[in-house]
Amino acid sequence: MRKIFLLTLCTVTAALTGCMMGPNYQRPAVDTPQTWRFEDKEAKEAANIAWWEQFNDPVLNDLIETALKENKDVKIAAARVEEFIGRYGFTRSALFPQIGAGGGYGRQRISELTGPTPLEDTGGNPTFNSSQLFINAAWEIDLWGKLRRATEAARAELLSTEEARRTVILTLVTSVASAYIDLRDLDKQLEIAKKTANTRDESYKIFEQRFEGGIISALELNQVKSEYEQALSTIPQFERTIAQVENFLSTLLGRNPGGIARGKTIDQLTLPAVPAGLPSDILVNRPDIRQAEQNLIAANANIGVAKSLYFPTISLTGLFGWASNDLGDLFKGPAKTWSWAVPAAMPIFTAGAISGQVKAAEAIQQQSLIRYEQSIQTAFREVDDALIDQKKSREQIAAQGRQVDALRNYAQTARLRYDNGYTSYIEVLDAERSLFNAELSYTQTQGILFLSLVNLYKSMGGGWVVKAEGLTQKTAQGTVAEAPAPLPK
Repeated sequence: MRKIFLLTLCTVTAALTGCMMGPNYQRPAVDTPQTWRFEDKEAKEAANIAWWEQFNDPVLNDLIETALKENKDVKIAAARVEEFIGRYGFTRSALFPQIGAGGGYGRQRISELTGPTPLEDTGGNPTFNSSQLFINAAWEIDLWGKLRRATEAARAELLSTEEARRTVILTLVTSVASAYIDLRDLDKQLEIAKKTANTRDESYKIFEQRFEGGIISALELNQVKSEYEQALSTIPQFERTIAQVENFLSTLLGRNPGGIARGKTIDQLTLPAVPAGLPSDILVNRPDIRQAEQNLIAANANIGVAKSLYFPTISLTGLFGWASNDLGDLFKGPAKTWSWAVPAAMPIFTAGAISGQVKAAEAIQQQSLIRYEQSIQTAFREVDDALIDQKKSREQIAAQGRQVDALRNYAQTARLRYDNGYTSYIEVLDAERSLFNAELSYTQTQGILFLSLVNLYKSMGGGWVVKAEGLTQKTAQGTVAEAPAPLPK
């Protein structure tokens, strides 16, 4: 037994001091811009707050909270995290001894006429009992770091799925907010279309009376009717799009298609503040970048797993127990049985199988590296796009607001001039047509401005994702579920 102990001690010492195959992970150097191309001097430290609450619309807050609880993509992402928690536990268990137990009791009869010594010649009893009880153990000694690299890869894959879940949450919140803004924007455009159609309907009725009285010609009557029908034709377009947006939003909420509650109008919504942040913050805040890095870590570790296949696999196995033909003698000294072994195996010729696995692992690592760099560049582009979008949308909506005011004055003046006989009705139609189109364009740009800020918060990531994540874990009593315990390394 002393020899067994010394052998085990030496093997464990070798395992603890054994080398690790494959490269250790080091974060790649990334070319990070020092500033954004289009910065906002009035930006505020608002990236880590629940930014959707800045709209000051309780209905929107309720929609987002419902989506975070009921959305099917969020539930699928959460279940996927649970799957990889199980995979991580399974992979990590290989680092430790595997211990099992077994036993049995039976009764049998053997032939009296077979065997080298027939029982009829020996007078033995052909019927006998058998009983046994044993404990067995096996432990693969991780001399080359194969199991440790596999555990490192499994842990990174688990963290990657967690970041993927946060990406789903980030996308969901911004999608609900964007769809709600689209809905309120379309509601405003529908209101403008109906108001314009009603005004033109009143004008058409007046012109019908004038035509019947012989005051105006059929040409003028048809001009008025044409403008009325044109305004009327836009109403079904908006109603169709509104219904489709409601159905899309219902799906985000985890519901069947249906109507959506309304809160404040788009004119009453408060414009969120522009969040402040440096380009380097993106590397920390964006879950998709963190996910890409964890995928790179896993791919890097899998190189070590593949390279360790070149080296011997050494294990410790052992068994200890009792076996007896008589149950009453099972735990007596002569019934004791034990064994131990140190099996080893090493590849000699594999026809390139191992080198192929190593090459594939290295190629996957390169792909993961490029995707990581690509995700960072995409993040910088998305933030810059959102910054310029909100800045130029503000300039555009200011100009359009002035245009709408000018066209309102133009329409009033044109109608006054027509009523006093100074101009034809064509000038009135032109003024009202221009005003109608300008009001729709102004409302559309208003929605674009809100959406640009939603996209800005999405592209910058931020600690608000953690706040949104907390809403997905609320129980029926309204309390937040306990966070999962940190992963063992």
